[in-house]
Amino acid sequence: MKIKYLLMAAIVATMTACGTASKVPLTGRTHRISVSDAQILSLSNQEYTKFMASAKKSADTKNTAMVQRVGRKLATAVETYLRNNGYSNEISNFKWEFNLVQDKQANAFCMPGGKIVVYEGLLPYTQTEAGLAIVLGHEIAHAVAKHSAEQLTKRQNQSTLTSIGGAVLNGIAGNGVGDLAAQVASGVFSFRNLKYSRDNESEADYMGLIFAAMAGYDPANAVTFWQRMASASKGGSSDILSDHPSDVKRVQNIKGWLPEAEKYYQASGASRSAGATARTTTTAKTKKTTTKRTTKRR
Repeated sequence: MKIKYLLMAAIVATMTACGTASKVPLTGRTHRISVSDAQILSLSNQEYTKFMASAKKSADTKNTAMVQRVGRKLATAVETYLRNNGYSNEISNFKWEFNLVQDKQANAFCMPGGKIVVYEGLLPYTQTEAGLAIVLGHEIAHAVAKHSAEQLTKRQNQSTLTSIGGAVLNGIAGNGVGDLAAQVASGVFSFRNLKYSRDNESEADYMGLIFAAMAGYDPANAVTFWQRMASASKGGSSDILSDHPSDVKRVQNIKGWLPEAEKYYQASGASRSAGATARTTTTAKTKKTTTKRTTKRR
C-alpha cells in the first residue's frame, strides 16, 4: 500500500511540472499550460460556430454598431500593447468578431481567439459605451490571459489523477468506488459557461480595467457599472463559496487600481480630447452670452 501512495505522489509531482510556463501580460503572473493554442482555438471556433448558428442577432442597428465600435477600439488597444511589450506572437491568435444577440440575460463572453458576444440584456446595466468597454475589457482579458487554457489544463490534470486514483481505489476498496469518483470528476468543457477561479476573475478585472483605459474609456466607469450589477444581483458580501470575488471586494479592488488605470487613460489622449471639447463648448457658450448682452445694449 505504501508503494501505491508513493506512486500517486510521483504522478502528482510529474503533472505539476508538465506544461509550458508563460507569463500573463500586464500582471506578469507565471502559469503552466499543457494544451496548445491550436487546440484551444480549434475547440473555440467549433463552439462559437455552433452558438452563432442557433443565436439570433440583434435587430438594433445602433446598439450593434456600438458593440462593434467598442470592440474594435479595445482590440486595437490590446494588440498595440502586445506588440509593444514582447507578445507580438500572440496577436495571430486573435481573429476578432463582435456580435450583439437577442437575449434578455445580462451577459457577455469572449471566446479564445477574440470571438465576442454581447447579450442585449446587458446593455441596461452598461448604459454607456464606457460601461460596455469595462465588460468587454474584462472578457477580452480572459482570452489574453489564456484562462480557458489554464482551466482546461487543470481539468486534464484532475481527470488523469482521478482515473489513476480510481484504479488505485478499486484495488484497495473494490466495488467500483474508484469508477464512481472518476465519473463525478468528469464534465463537459464549455468556453461559454466556463467557471474561472476567483484569482482568474480578479486578474481579468484588473487587466480589463487597464485595457479599457488604453482604449480611451474612463476607467472610473467600472465602479458604477459593477455597483449596478451588484444591486441587480443582490449579491452577498461573502465570496467563500463563489468562483467570483464578492461584489464588495470587486469594487474595492477596482478603486485601488484606478490610479494606475488613470495613467493609461491619460496616455490614451482621450481625457485631453474630452477636456478640449468641454472647453470649446464653454467658450462657445460664453461667446453666445456676450453676443446677447451686446445686442441688448444696442
